[in-house]
Amino acid sequence: MKVLLINTSERIGGAAVACNRLCEALNKHGIDATMLVRDKISTNEHVTELKRGFKLVRHFLWERFVIFLHNHFKKENIFKVDIANISTDITLLPEFQEADIIHLHWINQGMLSLQVIGKILKSKKPVVWTMHDMWPATGICHHARSCQAFHAECHHCQYLYRGGGKRDLSRKVFRRKKKTYAQYPIHFVACSEWLKHEVSASALLQGKDVRVIPNPINTELFKPTDKQAARTAMQLPADKKLILFGSVKITDKRKGIDYLIEACNLLAEQHPELKEQIGIVVFGRQSDVLTNRLPFEVYPKNFILDETQLVQLYAAVDVYVTPSLEENLPNTIMEAMACGTPCVGFHVGGIPEMITHNENGYIARYQDAEDLANGILQVLANNCKPFGEGAVRKARQSYAEDVVAEQYITLYKQLLTK
Repeated sequence: MKVLLINTSERIGGAAVACNRLCEALNKHGIDATMLVRDKISTNEHVTELKRGFKLVRHFLWERFVIFLHNHFKKENIFKVDIANISTDITLLPEFQEADIIHLHWINQGMLSLQVIGKILKSKKPVVWTMHDMWPATGICHHARSCQAFHAECHHCQYLYRGGGKRDLSRKVFRRKKKTYAQYPIHFVACSEWLKHEVSASALLQGKDVRVIPNPINTELFKPTDKQAARTAMQLPADKKLILFGSVKITDKRKGIDYLIEACNLLAEQHPELKEQIGIVVFGRQSDVLTNRLPFEVYPKNFILDETQLVQLYAAVDVYVTPSLEENLPNTIMEAMACGTPCVGFHVGGIPEMITHNENGYIARYQDAEDLANGILQVLANNCKPFGEGAVRKARQSYAEDVVAEQYITLYKQLLTK
């Protein structure tokens, strides 16, 4: 069985990491899996890159320009929407023609257009589409927040400066998607029960097959290791309680940086003795912006792609905090749990499916910095070991490569025998 997994990037972004890990897991289980990407950064023989050149740049720029134009030349939210209006025709590639199963993942920013998705469906090859956010079920946005227009038909998108009228971009793309999806079956996969619940309400997915399969993680790599050795390797203090916060871009407001700052200030005010006992490890782009904004010592680290270093980082800390305001099934929580590090996060998206409250971490009330601070304190004060053991059990039972790969292989076989 040959499976072609398609994602814009090989390793940048949560969807890319999840797709890459699935490709690796499938190959370990005897499936001939190849990942097709626009942006390749490794020498992995199972990852194929689109031919580089001006065409790829043009596709990206043209889509951004159209969005920019419809947003009345304002930059705000320009990367929070995608319209899939132009791309390379991948159906001409030998990797596509030789594949038995086409498995779409995050295919935006010029990777696949709706026209090419239509061609993929017209080939009558079975198509699986793993949704890493809400974009396949909305007109143009990746996170609908409180908007429910996509239940019937998108219009007046909240991410555009002005919408409505005959040129309403979200409505036009929504109708194009509806026409494209109506041609042939697509088998949608949501990474969390939360996402399935959200997208199942979309008029685009009515009558479509939508099931839940989580993202995989290599629990042979991501596993508990010696804490002190990890701290030495990561150049972190041996005598402090360490809190970890990370994101591709630290200043991304969706990742909850403001709530982390407020929670830390509350901890320092209510428990002054913690100022010398706690340290904050921050990893990601612009991690140094928190150096002077937190009441605790900050240890900034760059964005880390090397998974061996990631394991050491998770092992070195006592708790991982994710105050994100929008999430599906965060790889970072999965990674931390597999390494035996308990997590604290808001009750949002798929996070409550991952963190079992007061068993392997703490679920704080949404956008409640005081409860976030309480969760951090509770995990640190109650000895992290029991929480960490529970986290490892959850990761191995729910997200291990074997568990997830077998679910996808079963789905592929079902589609090929129809």
